[in-house]
Amino acid sequence: MIAVQQAAPTPDPLSVPANAPEHCPGTESELAGKADACAGCANQEICASGEARGPDPALPLVRQRMASVKRKILVLSGKGGVGKSTFTAQLGWAFAADEQLQTGIMDVDICGPSIPTILGIASEQVHASSSGWSPVYVQDNLGVMSVGFMLPSSKDAIMWRGPKKNGLISQFLKDVDWGDLDYLVIDTPPGTSDEHLSIVQYLKESGIDGAVVITTPQEVALQDVRREIDFCRKVGIRVLGLVENMSGFVCPNCKNESQIFKPSTGGGRRLAQDMNVEFLGAVPLDPRIGKSADYGVSFLDEYPDSPASIAYLDIIDKIKEILGDA
Repeated sequence: MIAVQQAAPTPDPLSVPANAPEHCPGTESELAGKADACAGCANQEICASGEARGPDPALPLVRQRMASVKRKILVLSGKGGVGKSTFTAQLGWAFAADEQLQTGIMDVDICGPSIPTILGIASEQVHASSSGWSPVYVQDNLGVMSVGFMLPSSKDAIMWRGPKKNGLISQFLKDVDWGDLDYLVIDTPPGTSDEHLSIVQYLKESGIDGAVVITTPQEVALQDVRREIDFCRKVGIRVLGLVENMSGFVCPNCKNESQIFKPSTGGGRRLAQDMNVEFLGAVPLDPRIGKSADYGVSFLDEYPDSPASIAYLDIIDKIKEILGDA
């Protein structure tokens, strides 16, 4: 008789420490600290003792702080440079255009924090009070928190491993005095790495209302977006929809559209159909978007007649409708 070796169960990605070795069984597994893969791991002793199976002490504090936040939205992308942070900023500005709504933007792109520059607050600093860290305010109803406010210089590189990133994200969620928010928009780095796992883990009990996934029309970007959607499904995040950025170029003079990045495999619309997610819309290229980001002003306010502004606002209306806030 041939002995058949059973495959080891796939670990929950949220239970695998950021500094874990390859093939880590996860802290929740019965094999934690005992499997062959655990040999030499810095966490082996604590995992084997069972202490790692206990709840993170930060979770109750995060839950308490997030109780006053009505909607929590992640902005994700598989590929870098697709306009995710720019979309986050426009989404924040659009929500804050309603003076009755309180909006926050949390930048967890720790190694590449561009939100302060896009929002025109790069020179600001974080202040602490008895109630916690105070967000930096772009306007009365739009607060922002980013590691970019904590750097001595914008040229300083951030060279952090997973545990330190995890610690800062924990502080952003439990120590920042967000107050009562209608929307908290969370800008993430590209991919499905430490920052994504941390934010999902900490907001597991508070609940994430959904994720907006950003792509560009090229297949090289779409490949990574498929993985991003698969990540959302594995960790239980609702995908609100897909946005295709840089979708054609509309000439500001003649208004004709040219396909700069031709969608060789059908682009974002086809991908949304294939992955069974909502296609929220396509935002055309407009050179003034980059200019607005460099100067830290709202593109929607500066160029309301641009086809890109109209597309942004249509997408944002769809997001509100899907959330039941229209």
